[in-house]
Amino acid sequence: MPLSNTLQKLKRSLESHVGKAIGDYNMIEDGDTVLVCVSGGKDSYTLLSTLMALQQRAPIKFRLIAMNLDQKQPGFPAEILPRYFESLGIEFRIVEADTYSLVKEKIPEGKTTCSLCSRLRRGIIYRTAKELGANKIALGHHRDDMVHTLFLNILFGGKLKAMPPKLVTDDKAHIVIRPLAYCAESEIAKFARGMEFPIIPCNLCGSQENLQRQKIREMMQDWDKRFPGRSEAALTALQNVVPSHLADNQLFDFSNLTLDTPVEEGDIVFDAPEMPIVFSQPISLLA
Repeated sequence: MPLSNTLQKLKRSLESHVGKAIGDYNMIEDGDTVLVCVSGGKDSYTLLSTLMALQQRAPIKFRLIAMNLDQKQPGFPAEILPRYFESLGIEFRIVEADTYSLVKEKIPEGKTTCSLCSRLRRGIIYRTAKELGANKIALGHHRDDMVHTLFLNILFGGKLKAMPPKLVTDDKAHIVIRPLAYCAESEIAKFARGMEFPIIPCNLCGSQENLQRQKIREMMQDWDKRFPGRSEAALTALQNVVPSHLADNQLFDFSNLTLDTPVEEGDIVFDAPEMPIVFSQPISLLA
């Protein structure tokens, strides 16, 4: 079925942002094998769809393998993703591991399950990537996830730390990439609805309404509603760090600061004017 004009425009926008992120951070190179983690949510479906579209016209050759981790959550429709992957004609691997029971056993009722669940998932994903010979692992985190993580760490963790678009795993065996780094969640949600992806809800963490991350999400939604462009500005801030205007002695040598010390110029901004955030055209994976 042909896509509507609106959906075509949205598809091109997402591909443009993904292509630019890949180019800016050199996420995918010629000869790479990329393990694309697909949970059954809107973000990972969009990630896989966009990477497959870019693969068709990229000036380099790379292999995509879709992966789903069946965590044995009660009522999980195990047949949906294999059927979907087969309809796309993509290589895939379904990994079964009962992490659900382990998390429910270890985490008291009412406590946050995300930390343990994510650690277990991460170990299984890394092991699967090694088995399949994948040197890159693509995750479906988007711009809003990165911005929310920044504020989550600032307000609840006491750290100026976010979610990087690209990182090396602790065992130095793989590189994790987040090609949706420049994509807004609102655009992803519209695209997923338009594409009618077979969404599978998470019954483990999705039902926890009092998560700190949810509070940050609500805060940013309110800011973006009252002052449009705040999430874009926060992402841009992550790309424009001035160590001499922070307070980390290990990042900048304040102790030995003298009048002769070269520092980056810049004054504290008390009332910044409204500035649109403009993404230039990607140059690496778009024809």
